[in-house]
Amino acid sequence: MEMRFNISKQLQLKFIKKINFGNLKSIFFISSLLYFCIYFFDNMDQISFGINLERNGINLFLSFLFCVLSIYLNAYAWKYIVKWFGKEFKSNNLISFYVLTNILKYVPGGIWHFVERFNFIKKISNPQIALYSTLIEPYFMLSGSFLLASLGLIFSPLYFFLIFPLVFLNRKLIYLILKRIGFLKGKVFEVLRLPNSKNFYAKRINIISFFPTRALLLEIGFVLSKFVGFYICLNTFYTTNNLNSIFLLVIFSLSWSLGLVVPTAPGGVGVFEACLLFLVGKSIPQNIILISLIYFRVISTSADLLLSLPFLIRKLSKKI
Repeated sequence: MEMRFNISKQLQLKFIKKINFGNLKSIFFISSLLYFCIYFFDNMDQISFGINLERNGINLFLSFLFCVLSIYLNAYAWKYIVKWFGKEFKSNNLISFYVLTNILKYVPGGIWHFVERFNFIKKISNPQIALYSTLIEPYFMLSGSFLLASLGLIFSPLYFFLIFPLVFLNRKLIYLILKRIGFLKGKVFEVLRLPNSKNFYAKRINIISFFPTRALLLEIGFVLSKFVGFYICLNTFYTTNNLNSIFLLVIFSLSWSLGLVVPTAPGGVGVFEACLLFLVGKSIPQNIILISLIYFRVISTSADLLLSLPFLIRKLSKKI
């Protein structure tokens, strides 16, 4: 009986290894872009990008400020992730570097912000802490986003699925997640020239507490700030008072999570928008949600670009 179980398990592992997850993600990304484009062209005659800056300029500026706040909350969360893995930083250099390199997530490949951050931590620490803190950060973001989404699905079977990632956010089980992410992020290991083997993850480090409370709370704050920025955008174009904020928070968190786990999409572009359009359905007029999404994407990307400008100028000056 045990032999049959082992053979079955080996066959399942071989089948999983044969699946080309890169191609699946690319197909999902292209399908999302097509869905968004079809949605956009079907509603083009109802879409107007004209805006009264005197009346709505303050709202758009507030949306921009919340996007900036989200970037800094994300940076502080990473600082506490690094601290959780045993490396203390007294200065704010880590936060500044995270903010400066945030724009690299829009570069095709979806790994270059990881590479820069890994090299930064490696110089002042060791390869294990550098790799672990860099690889695990998206998992923290995903856990925080799922936890926010679960608030509106407490009585749904999906609730347990959404809170399940939290089970592994502890000193004992975090290495299982690191191994799984390492398997999925093989390209990162190739670029960094690191051995992606079981022995590499066998090296334990001094994790300072059982559960990374501060880092998780900051990641929740990061997603929540993003949502507030989007909500302000939506309220700018849809002035009725019948918006269900909990419903919007759930679909925003789920859509943002899908954009996060499809690295083929730079910064989740296309995937986030398509998923939100699909999930929101007919509850909000199609032309309104399209305009809100486009404005929010421009505002969010502008915040990343503005804060990363010194990094980009320094990089370009080295090439000239």
